[in-house]
Amino acid sequence: MADNGEVTIVGAGARLEGNVVSAGNLRIDGQVKGQINAEGDVSLSPQSQVEADIRAQNVSVAGRFRGNIQVKGKAHLARGGRIDGNITSKTLVVEEGGVFHGQSIMDGSATSQGASSQPRQEERADDKRGDAELKVP
Repeated sequence: MADNGEVTIVGAGARLEGNVVSAGNLRIDGQVKGQINAEGDVSLSPQSQVEADIRAQNVSVAGRFRGNIQVKGKAHLARGGRIDGNITSKTLVVEEGGVFHGQSIMDGSATSQGASSQPRQEERADDKRGDAELKVP
């Protein structure tokens, strides 16, 4: 997680339901159900259980996540983490031992601020889409 601002922490014993909005980075150790919008990075610790849609700069999942992720940069699935849902990002990293079940859309133009809705021809050629159930031992 970047060190460029404040960090909001949802503690291990916390259970939140609804919209979570963070002006900086967000770390979730507990349970969240709803929508998550962060101007910074979102980090889900190994003990976290999240059922939500996330919009952020970058996201790292080490716990259990169900929902959709849309980030402007990198989506990272750590060892022992599980994602059931779709990811839109520039970069996707799945560590050994992570489980991903869903669709990955790797398209930098889709999440960039100020990007036109019609990507240029060379951007379309780099767009990679695919459905996957990925289990890395």
